Amino acid sequence: MVTSHVVTENIGLQYVSSIWLMAYSALFSIVNPLGASLIFAQATMGRARPEVVSLARLVAFYSFVVLMVSIWFGGEILTFFGITINALRVTGGLVVATRAWSMLQEPEESEARKERQALQGGRTVATPDLRDKAFFPFAMPFTVGPGSISVAIALSSERPAVDPRPAYFMGLTLAVICISVTVGIVYAYAERIVALLGVTGARIVSRLAALILLCIGIQILFSGIEGFVNDVAQQWRTYHT
Repeated sequence: MVTSHVVTENIGLQYVSSIWLMAYSALFSIVNPLGASLIFAQATMGRARPEVVSLARLVAFYSFVVLMVSIWFGGEILTFFGITINALRVTGGLVVATRAWSMLQEPEESEARKERQALQGGRTVATPDLRDKAFFPFAMPFTVGPGSISVAIALSSERPAVDPRPAYFMGLTLAVICISVTVGIVYAYAERIVALLGVTGARIVSRLAALILLCIGIQILFSGIEGFVNDVAQQWRTYHT
């Protein structure tokens, strides 16, 4: 009995770890904290170190809240409006894959868009206290925009119908915690990271992350298509039985 319990526990930990790795990879790819740190460092240039660190922590916290709401309630809200899980998977997979493809093809355009969001035409950098802008525009849409929310909802749609559903959401929650901590650390040390990686290094990391995100998006898309095919096949068998 003890051996069986240990084996079951190990399988559960392995499952949570695999979900965490998939979700963290997807969120890291779309949030792209290393690439965003280039712009964050520019937006906070000349600010006191304590203010930058405090801003980074607030952005990380708000990003955590937005992603958690998206993961835990995003899919449920769409389901409430009659949108099936398979439809959500197909749509989410398409959105994620399309977003990843654009990141692969034109990363500079994505950087320019984020820079406009962060700087807000110069109004943000002129703010007496940048922490007043922690939620908007630094957390949303600069760090976690529509793309990140779509990824979170798409990951939520991959949940099992029954067990191991709690373990699945545990893995997603751990991934959100880790990506939020990553954002806080990377933003807090943005100037040092920029000096270490440089623009070219950050863009290389961004492209690799986009490639991983593209694979995850396609996987979610085909999961939804497979679900549609299985539903049609089941209805066909029921009708002809």
